[in-house]
Amino acid sequence: MSEEIAPHTHFQYADATHQAETAVAGMWLFLASEVLFFGGLLVAWMFCRHWQTAGFDAGARETILWIGTVNLAILLTSSFVYSTGLAFVQGGYNRGLARCCVLTMTLGTLFLVLKIYEWHIDLSEHLFPAGPFKLTNGDAGGARLFWSFYFIGTFLHAAHMLVGVGLVAWIAHQARAGAFSRFWYTPVEVVGLYWSFVDIVWIILYPMIYLVGRT
Repeated sequence: MSEEIAPHTHFQYADATHQAETAVAGMWLFLASEVLFFGGLLVAWMFCRHWQTAGFDAGARETILWIGTVNLAILLTSSFVYSTGLAFVQGGYNRGLARCCVLTMTLGTLFLVLKIYEWHIDLSEHLFPAGPFKLTNGDAGGARLFWSFYFIGTFLHAAHMLVGVGLVAWIAHQARAGAFSRFWYTPVEVVGLYWSFVDIVWIILYPMIYLVGRT
């Protein structure tokens, strides 16, 4: 076992296990900082909704529910597919991991395409908070604030998703090159943690954007 994982061990680590644990812990630390980042946005979102409930509800009713729902299903499926790839590499099957990564990338790209399409519709209907705005009644101020949070939240999430697609593409390339084995697949785990985090962020954003206040 040690002979197969030793080439991946860098000089600053006591052994391969220490290196793997450090890499995973490092990703958890990074994700903790991301939780603080997105958490601040979500807390501000909820605070403003409390004081502008009618306006936020009016803004939420203008969102495109079917696109948000389809994208939710896409991301949940992508996490399942990537987890399947992790199971493949734990059995030493690099080709299975590579195929799962390609499918995960495809689903992530489809998510981004649908999101860009949704943004296009939003802008064409004058729902961007700056400039002429679709809603002009007494709730317009709160609705503008809702759409400000909407564009900030969805843009940040899409940026993280784009990074995730790139990371999964790198994992697919490494898997095709036979870089992983059942004894060493730490990068696969680390990227999986990141991808799962991006999915969880959307699971939280989905009801705040499309469901709360819609009825």
